[in-house]
Amino acid sequence: MTRANRERIAEQFDLFLPYLSDLPLRDQREMMERPFFSLAKSKRMKPIDYRSPDGKLWVHVSANPDYGMATIWDADILIYCASMLADMARRGVNDVPRKLHLMPYDLLRAIGRPTTGRAYELLGQALDRLVATTVKTNIRAENRREATFSWLDGWTQLVDEKTERSRGMTIELSNWFYEGVMMTGGVLSIDRAYFDITGGRERWLYKVARKHAGGAGEAGFAISMPTLFEKSGAEGQYRRFKFELAKIAERDELPGYALSLETPAGKREPNLRMRRRADGEIAKPARAAKAAPSPALPAASAPAPAEPVLDASALIRRSVSGLSGRATEGFIADDTLALLRAECPGWDYQNLHALFREWIGGDASRTPVNYQSAFIGFVRRYDGKNRHTLPGR
Repeated sequence: MTRANRERIAEQFDLFLPYLSDLPLRDQREMMERPFFSLAKSKRMKPIDYRSPDGKLWVHVSANPDYGMATIWDADILIYCASMLADMARRGVNDVPRKLHLMPYDLLRAIGRPTTGRAYELLGQALDRLVATTVKTNIRAENRREATFSWLDGWTQLVDEKTERSRGMTIELSNWFYEGVMMTGGVLSIDRAYFDITGGRERWLYKVARKHAGGAGEAGFAISMPTLFEKSGAEGQYRRFKFELAKIAERDELPGYALSLETPAGKREPNLRMRRRADGEIAKPARAAKAAPSPALPAASAPAPAEPVLDASALIRRSVSGLSGRATEGFIADDTLALLRAECPGWDYQNLHALFREWIGGDASRTPVNYQSAFIGFVRRYDGKNRHTLPGR
């Protein structure tokens, strides 16, 4: 393999971050406490108009009539992107890009979505909503009176003309979102169990709890129900909102945070108290097993992966479970090799493995959280970029 090829592959590995599913998730701090997204699964056209209780901060979100407003499920894509940016910054990557090149398959797996054809179609619809939704706000507008932006400046997909398999996509983040992630203290870690939350109000409450109660001590954080209603941007009447939140507090199923209602002396309206759960404390068990991830969100117009990719999912789960960290450095597990032969046939995996190890050895900060998963991701990216060079292709 030529030196030019080695440099090109090393650069490619930097761009794709194949082991992201093992990294802590990050969400943009300011987006966790203000109403930026629809909490409904149905198409929303009614704008969100929010002003903080002190009147200093405001947010206006408007929907495109063709696509509707971006939803809190669509925002999972932004969580994925924020996690990528935060990890690149942690690893000391120079000039962290605002335009990200990634694989739809990896995005869907990282945010807990299926990798079916329908999921890819939904991903495309979610990306369109993130591009089409318009936000105006004075949050971080600095010397300007307001900032106007869409969550994404655009996205593209690449498809192999011969195999019709996805060769990846690019997502260009808005300046407002990018700057918010990259500024000091701009992101907060979130629990991966967040993606298992199916209700829009529950998802939003988790974000609020993480933002306000995450460092508030044992007593947690209390907020009046009317204020909470305004911060949610939810459609419908306050009475209905209060009823639904009381039910959510009664179920008390949020990961990591406990909810309870209390009525302060002399007040007619209750407060919702949020507090971080103590070590070993678990949420009340859900009354029914969680179904497949909600269909109300993301997933792309790119065609579904070829059947071997889907059939191999059990293999990859088996190969990476219990095979993380230094215990698996330096060799390719049998299940990993079987997966790659089924999914990306035709390559010299030992040669690619040598290149992979050489890249990791060049910088201690590149050590993957899961060696097998990182190598699988590396080969997938290489295959997506270079399959057309194989004999007979």
